[in-house]
Amino acid sequence: MISFAINNENVSFDGVEDTPLLWVLRDHFKLKGTKFGCGIGSCGACMVHIDGQARKSCTTQISAVAGRQVTTIEGLAPSSTQLHPVQQAWIAEDVPQCGYCQAGQIMAAVDLLKEIPKPSDSDIARKMKNICRCGTYVRIRRAVHRAAELMAEES
Repeated sequence: MISFAINNENVSFDGVEDTPLLWVLRDHFKLKGTKFGCGIGSCGACMVHIDGQARKSCTTQISAVAGRQVTTIEGLAPSSTQLHPVQQAWIAEDVPQCGYCQAGQIMAAVDLLKEIPKPSDSDIARKMKNICRCGTYVRIRRAVHRAAELMAEES
């Protein structure tokens, strides 16, 4: 039995210990925001936060999250009536086209802004390695800058 928290709720999983976290989130806990993209940790569609740091859930075994806090896109917003500033910026900049990679992109952006509160374009390009099949990188960059402004206003 592996006990951990998902989006601040204590849970447990009684299954195979080397099951990827991605499949536990999607199949066992029915959290569908975290997407399967490549399965080898290259695309970032499966990005979640583990103890506050971005991690690819397709290459993270469930045993690695025992006793830890996992945050998915479903748990990112501070409340049901207020989106996270990165989510607000994503909407304002009309980032998604197909939307498939966007949960992972948002989780990566939150991690980036935690590390570099006012990133340059080169910081964003260097740190945001998630793949967007639709090529919305220009809008992603604009949204990261807008989110940085929103977060600075909040503090």
